[in-house]
Amino acid sequence: MEDVLGRNSLLIILLFFVCGSTCIDAGKTQTAVCIRPGSRCFLRLLTCPPECPMLKPTDPTAKACFADCNSRPCSTRCESRVANCNGYGALCYDPRFVGGDGVIFYFRGKSNEHFCLVSDINLQINARFIGFRPKGRAKDYTWIQALGIIFGSHTFTLEATKAATWDNNTDHLKFSYDGNEVFLPENHLSSWSSPGNNFQLERISSKNNAIFSIPDVMEIAVKVVPVTKEDDKMHKYQIPSNDCFAHLEVQFKFFSLSPHVEGVLGVTYQPDFKNPAKKGVSMPVVGGEDKYRTTSLLSADCKSCLSPPGSRVQQRDMDNGKLDCTGGSLRGNGIVCKK
Repeated sequence: MEDVLGRNSLLIILLFFVCGSTCIDAGKTQTAVCIRPGSRCFLRLLTCPPECPMLKPTDPTAKACFADCNSRPCSTRCESRVANCNGYGALCYDPRFVGGDGVIFYFRGKSNEHFCLVSDINLQINARFIGFRPKGRAKDYTWIQALGIIFGSHTFTLEATKAATWDNNTDHLKFSYDGNEVFLPENHLSSWSSPGNNFQLERISSKNNAIFSIPDVMEIAVKVVPVTKEDDKMHKYQIPSNDCFAHLEVQFKFFSLSPHVEGVLGVTYQPDFKNPAKKGVSMPVVGGEDKYRTTSLLSADCKSCLSPPGSRVQQRDMDNGKLDCTGGSLRGNGIVCKK
């Protein structure tokens, strides 16, 4: 019996390190593995349902199988891998946020400036805003053009490249790791991993759709879209003819945020956060430009940012036991601590 248990444990460990949250392919139906430490379903092998039997379907429009790490009983679910603009952690349009509390709000920012989306222990995510101000308008119309991620001592950026007119047959995604451009072939499911596998990138269609992840920390589904003529007419943007303002539609999934997380989006994941967005308003706008503005896409110097990722201050606090590990698991909130 002990020998059988030992072999089973070894199998699970191999599944965890080799496949992450993917794995066994039994014919046409695959098996998902919950790899979120601390979850009640941790390392459980879960069979995918008939409606979405594949973890990474070859059809970009098909729904994929995901392990539901918090379900009772442990189970799998079907979801699109493309960013869902109405889901938790979504940033779309001009820009419209869906917080970790499920509340919808707008954050205008300012064209050609950078703002902190998430600032946490060892993790910083900033956004570059683009836009313009038509004559007679008091504030800029803005969209998110790029994301900058600092994790530990490494950086990663992903951005939408500028386009005068939109062409669905042209890829507008650009990536860099530690200042060096990352080449990702324009093929569905093509992938790239950083040395040590700390950063992972995968296309979920041949062009303009990708998923970026830091295992056990977060996942970002990102899509490049233009401001269309229909959008321009509906919202009266007055878009110039030489720029379609290609921008990002993004959805974040977080697995290990601390209770003290900050940032325009990050603060909505705090356990006791009270969202200032006014209820019943069609476009509730929240402020915070001053406290969340950063000097660049890869800076952690906003007024409300936590200590820069990887700093000695953070390491000292962790070594002295000052890190608060009491965060709950709601919406992926709460950091996993080991004694």
